[in-house]
Amino acid sequence: MTPEQRQELMRLLEKGDDISPEWARILFPPEKREYELVYYGKDREEDIIADTLAVPLQPVRTFGRNGVDWHNKLIFGDNLQVMKTLLEMKKKGELRNEDGTDGVRLVYIDPPFSTQQEFKGTEDQKAYQDKIAGALFVEFIRKRLVFLKALLADNGSLYIHLDTRKSHYIKIILDELLNEGRFENEIIWKRSSAHSDSSTFANLHDSILFYRRGVDSVFNPVYQPYSEDYIDERYKHKEADGRRYLDRDLSSTGLKGGGYLYEWKGITQQWRCPRETMKRYEIENRLYYTKKGVARYKQYLDEMPGVALQDIWLDINAVNSQAKERVGYPTQKPESLIDRIIRSSSNEGDLVLDAFAGSGTVCAVAEKLGRRWIGIDCGKLAIYAIQKRMLDLKKGIGNKGAKLTPKPFTLYNAGLYDFSKLKELSWPEWRFFALQLFGCRDEKHKIGGIEFDGYRQGQSVMVFNHMEAKHKGACISEETIEEIHEAAGARVGNKIFIIAPALAFDFQQDYIDLDKIRYYALRIPYSMIHELHRREFTALKQPSDEMAVNDTVEAVGFDFIRTPELKYKVGTERPKGKLFEEGYIKIETFKSDAVVREPFKKKENLETLSMVMLDFDYDVESKVFAFDSVFYADALEKEDWVARFPIEQLGQKVMMIFLDIYGNEARVLIDAENFGLGKTKAKSRRKK
Repeated sequence: MTPEQRQELMRLLEKGDDISPEWARILFPPEKREYELVYYGKDREEDIIADTLAVPLQPVRTFGRNGVDWHNKLIFGDNLQVMKTLLEMKKKGELRNEDGTDGVRLVYIDPPFSTQQEFKGTEDQKAYQDKIAGALFVEFIRKRLVFLKALLADNGSLYIHLDTRKSHYIKIILDELLNEGRFENEIIWKRSSAHSDSSTFANLHDSILFYRRGVDSVFNPVYQPYSEDYIDERYKHKEADGRRYLDRDLSSTGLKGGGYLYEWKGITQQWRCPRETMKRYEIENRLYYTKKGVARYKQYLDEMPGVALQDIWLDINAVNSQAKERVGYPTQKPESLIDRIIRSSSNEGDLVLDAFAGSGTVCAVAEKLGRRWIGIDCGKLAIYAIQKRMLDLKKGIGNKGAKLTPKPFTLYNAGLYDFSKLKELSWPEWRFFALQLFGCRDEKHKIGGIEFDGYRQGQSVMVFNHMEAKHKGACISEETIEEIHEAAGARVGNKIFIIAPALAFDFQQDYIDLDKIRYYALRIPYSMIHELHRREFTALKQPSDEMAVNDTVEAVGFDFIRTPELKYKVGTERPKGKLFEEGYIKIETFKSDAVVREPFKKKENLETLSMVMLDFDYDVESKVFAFDSVFYADALEKEDWVARFPIEQLGQKVMMIFLDIYGNEARVLIDAENFGLGKTKAKSRRKK
């Protein structure tokens, strides 16, 4: 710090002015590096981990029977908050590979590419805003890479899939986080066939950056078959049965330490192997003799693994519209691409993590290859797509072959919770959940004879035991706060946090001040005010059009599931200009009661609708929603809020999920007869 900076800092402190964020790098300079990427809003690694709120994982449903020591995880929530929770699990030894080592063996992520930013204004304004948007995107990715680095096992590997627009920035970030020496490859994947662009060279490839966490990271070489030209050129010889081979030199030329001098079939020279080995080769028909009678070794083609894989991958096509593995999710990556990565950098029983799970290709391939897996996504569409995919697996890559029943996996909510299920928890489970929910450290202690449950931001926390017999039906009143204050007094510091169900508080304010001590009421469901967070609570946003499915999404805090208000009509009709009748759903009312309030352009009270997902033949026995079609709000608005579909797709029961932009659902299960079909017709249309 320069003398001028010290004087300026003292002046600000004496005046009582706020210290701007720019002072952070001056007061707490980062580790000096030969070079680094500097931009506005770049936080220290320590601050990123410390300031991220860990959110509990609330089990929604387990598919298959629970594993003995592990079951795979599909998590709906913001990946940053989820990874903070996973990091705490790793520290407790709960995030392990099958061999007992802690941490994730392999991370593959395919984050949004930040290529859809649109700005208006002057060229200078646009240039400035582009830079800001770019910096925000880089920091968005960097924060997640900070956690992924911490989650990796010592011998783990990380692959990040990027396009050409941002890969150079992220490369520098990874060099800073993991060390430039841990960089192994930039893999070039040719994702599309040749095409022409009128204004530039056609862009056909993505980049996949491959880094190791440590020196001894797992790596299994992958080989490709030899080309026909190579085989014809090198493997010129054939046995009577058609088995191809090439002949290798058995002389000791170039062999360190010399060879073995003896005579073999009239030829005396230094041989590569001893006479006993040469005799064995003769018995095994491993010797080929030249015209001059010199013995050479037969190397059979079918014994060779192939050509070691290079860093340019031209042999894997993108998922086309007719592919058996296609799940209808934007930016879906082919199973053969992920298969190659998982085989290369993990072994059976190893833990694989995808923090931007999307269509679930990593989860599906990891399951097929016998790996453990964790998939995280903030989109309900992705979660339902993955759930259906995992329950419809085939053993072969590309989703071909015989059916594969997956090992047990559990769907979790993280950041958006079903409050009704919390009522089923025992008191120890409730207490733990409450502490985790508000980012508290679990550490019981007493002050003035009052028992507290832990600490939040260094201040004491009490979880009100509303389940205890003497407390059942009791409320936390202002008198209760005064009693705590009288017993604990000034020894508690300047803040106390009390966590309880919302209805347990007998006052409305968020805090009560007594003698310069502030007693916060942390209500469940959510009622945390801005002072408790460094930034205001934001929710996971669900897309309202297909182009927004892979947009960057970030949440802070949590909320509780609130079923939206819904009114609708269903039926069949023949639209104007169409030859056949179609089923339709007309949305009349959709109102979300989410905590977050935002100004919306009024759309006949449908402004919070994200999408409608349909399962045309819902299985009421398994109660698994396997969505067949999705209608985004943006497209529905253009059709006067009507979704149409061929009636021949309908089975006996139709499950409709109306999703708001915060992830809340209104679910409706109706008989196909409600669309005006007869019972017999509905039955005949069940999916095969």
